[in-house]
Amino acid sequence: MTVSLPQPHKTLVTADGFLNVLQITDLHLHEDPATIIHGNHLQHNFESVLAQALAEALRCDLILVTGDLVSEVNPDIYERIYQRLRATGIPFACIAGNHDVTDETGKQLPFAQRRLIAQPANADLVNHYVIESPDWQILLIDTSVPGQVAGKIHPDSVEWLRQQLTQCDKRALLALHHHVLPMQSAWIDAHMAANPAVLWDLLADFPQVRALVHGHTHQEQVRHKQGVTVYATPATSYQFLPQVDEFAYDQEARPGYRWLQLAANGEIKSWVQRLG
Repeated sequence: MTVSLPQPHKTLVTADGFLNVLQITDLHLHEDPATIIHGNHLQHNFESVLAQALAEALRCDLILVTGDLVSEVNPDIYERIYQRLRATGIPFACIAGNHDVTDETGKQLPFAQRRLIAQPANADLVNHYVIESPDWQILLIDTSVPGQVAGKIHPDSVEWLRQQLTQCDKRALLALHHHVLPMQSAWIDAHMAANPAVLWDLLADFPQVRALVHGHTHQEQVRHKQGVTVYATPATSYQFLPQVDEFAYDQEARPGYRWLQLAANGEIKSWVQRLG
């Protein structure tokens, strides 16, 4: 039997009280499944990451896909992804990244010369979405802005988060695409969520928010701010070189994924695994 998350709410209950979440991000799939970017076979990487993660001894209770599922906005690519996720039999949820709402023309040109074209988000990408266990709430918001690379904490997301966190004091994990803390890399930090202070001002009022996970940066990082642990997760596609001011691929880093184990007592364990 295949399983997908019904909207707008899903409750997950496990026998041992642990909620094991697999985060994958930045698939960047193309209409042609054979597409290779900078030596990375994108479809193969996605399939291999998912297979490797689900072959581990750890039970997977939920798969989160945190944006940039595609590099070409095409419904056929999404259906290919959703079919693969449904085939796992594991609940999943996907949010939009900038590439899910923006097409580029002139990809052979330097980035500044390309034209960015706004596109509507795929209907099965979620926003303002809650997944609950007896002890945790996982909150998903969409930070994408059609036609732009940088993101935004949208006013309706702030109000939705405030309402949700006010009415539910369970410990919370927040998932979004764009980063909200600088990565010390000038080129990618020019494309983070443009107004992160709005989010941090909100979270200061809600100490039950324990962690935040995001994609977009194609690299691993763990930071702490206001009692919140912020996890950046490697892409399944290709990786960016950390802490450089000009765009560069990381030649050494392999595609990766993140596990988050949420315990009933509020503890979080998280780690990154790399393909192969």
